[in-house]
Amino acid sequence: MKLASIAALLSIAVPAVAAADQLTCVSTTFNLLSPNDKVCVSDFDDPRVAGVTCHISQARTGGWGQPLGLNEDPSNFAIACRQVGPINVDLSKLTDDEEVFSEKTSIIFKATRVYRVLDQKHNTLVYVAVSSRLVNGSPANSISTVPIMPWPTK
Repeated sequence: MKLASIAALLSIAVPAVAAADQLTCVSTTFNLLSPNDKVCVSDFDDPRVAGVTCHISQARTGGWGQPLGLNEDPSNFAIACRQVGPINVDLSKLTDDEEVFSEKTSIIFKATRVYRVLDQKHNTLVYVAVSSRLVNGSPANSISTVPIMPWPTK
């Protein structure tokens, strides 16, 4: 019973972070003797807002470190989030600046993270993708917005 209580407490304390499904990768350079550099496209659903899906494209460094997960990928990415179904969420019950997605982009310390920001004034969800590593004094970032609209029923 005590173990179940601790597990339940941890599930509440740990934020929900979505897992991405990789859709495809497109080669961007040709390497004769090793894997090519590429851009990979993945999708993920907001774990707390049903009806929102985001697509993220990320640059991946080629070479022999790629299959082993040893490469440090560049901080180049783009994000697009859209309403794909009815959204029935009370914005006042969501946490502002909540991390909804994270993916490691190097073996140590670097990741791409996506945060949901609430714009209650405009009834809009804002998704901000940032790199956890500073590039030229600022983190790489990208933004997408999802205005919450009525969903047509048939």
